[in-house]
Amino acid sequence: MKVSSLHEIFIEHPIISTDSRKISKGCLYFALSGPNFNGNDYAIEALNKGAAYAIVDNKDLSDHPNTILVDNVLLSLQRLGTHHRNYCNATIISLTGSNGKTTTKELIYRVMSQKYETIATQGNLNNHIGVPLSLLSIKQSTEFAIIEMGANHQGEIAELCEIAQPDMGCITNYGKAHMEGFGGVQGIIKGKSELYTYLLKHQKTILYNDQDPIQVEKTKGYKQRLCFGQNSDSHFKTATIDSEKATLSFEFENLIIDTQLYGDYNATNCMIAAAIGSHYAVPLSDIEKAISNYIPNNNRSEIREIGSHQIILDAYNANPSSMTAALKHFAKISTKLPKVVILGDMFELGETAIEEHQEIVSLLESLAFDRAILVGKLFEATHHSFESHSTTEAFLNLFTTQKKPAMILIKGSRGMALERLLPVLDH
Repeated sequence: MKVSSLHEIFIEHPIISTDSRKISKGCLYFALSGPNFNGNDYAIEALNKGAAYAIVDNKDLSDHPNTILVDNVLLSLQRLGTHHRNYCNATIISLTGSNGKTTTKELIYRVMSQKYETIATQGNLNNHIGVPLSLLSIKQSTEFAIIEMGANHQGEIAELCEIAQPDMGCITNYGKAHMEGFGGVQGIIKGKSELYTYLLKHQKTILYNDQDPIQVEKTKGYKQRLCFGQNSDSHFKTATIDSEKATLSFEFENLIIDTQLYGDYNATNCMIAAAIGSHYAVPLSDIEKAISNYIPNNNRSEIREIGSHQIILDAYNANPSSMTAALKHFAKISTKLPKVVILGDMFELGETAIEEHQEIVSLLESLAFDRAILVGKLFEATHHSFESHSTTEAFLNLFTTQKKPAMILIKGSRGMALERLLPVLDH
């Protein structure tokens, strides 16, 4: 079936499901397959539950009146997303980076929503399946779509760009994330810069940080680029305000904006959102309101009061770059409370995993917090004298409650699930 014909069906049935357990009446079920499952096996079940059509690539299912046979279900979903993106009139703003993608996406969304009908990637739908699903959520009334792009191998951002066809794009930063898949730091730079490659090739707009020498080098000589920073020729003048507060304040176009985000490493994320809003004529007062009112959630840069403790919860994910930044900012904070650090393993670092964890341990030793606890087998393999536990479960079972009120930083990779500690701290 041609993608244009499939799109006509989608317009009549604009709800997509890729999970036969979550079927809405009248939806289109795309029978995606993976290493351990084949969505074709559940197509009839999806139809029986109320799906209008099932898009399949198993010829044995072609006789059913409500199945649509295609050569490849995943490619059909991706092509449908691209077709719909071009069918609608929304401007596509895409972003990627090693750290801060989701926070930046949320900030851009809130800024742009002050003036425009805007949608953004939901949750972590930022891969080869999530991006087309995000595009398919665009409506005719949508003016801007903020599309987050995630990757852990080279070539993936290039693929997502071909699907989303962004009109504008930015990279939050280059950090030590997914080093195993990318093949080291240079692989990360090459992989993330695939967004620039697409934008350059198609003469679209790049927003870059002129304080980042790699971003400056990668965009050199390109006319359709905008920058933010502290240089005399920066399109948008920005600066981080050095502070002993837990929360971030930054300057944008001579206006000081106070945020509810933890850490000065979030400054770039806020600056990107402010610059994009300003480029598209969102009033400065609305930009300030959107950013200052943004409250992070989902274990990302959250500041919580739990029991007698002030908790800084940044446990959605971690890599050496983000953990280093979090620790250094925590050390700067002025407080009368004792400072406690709870760190979990950082994943997907490949052959350098132990070395990277040892560097964090060395940094931790130099900062001399009142108490430090390391959780995970990678940290356990390093040389240190800190309290440590091999798993989160062991930690929860053996954790000695922090009785005195304290300021506590919790940081670790998603797989460590360190947020499970919160109920324990409440006692």
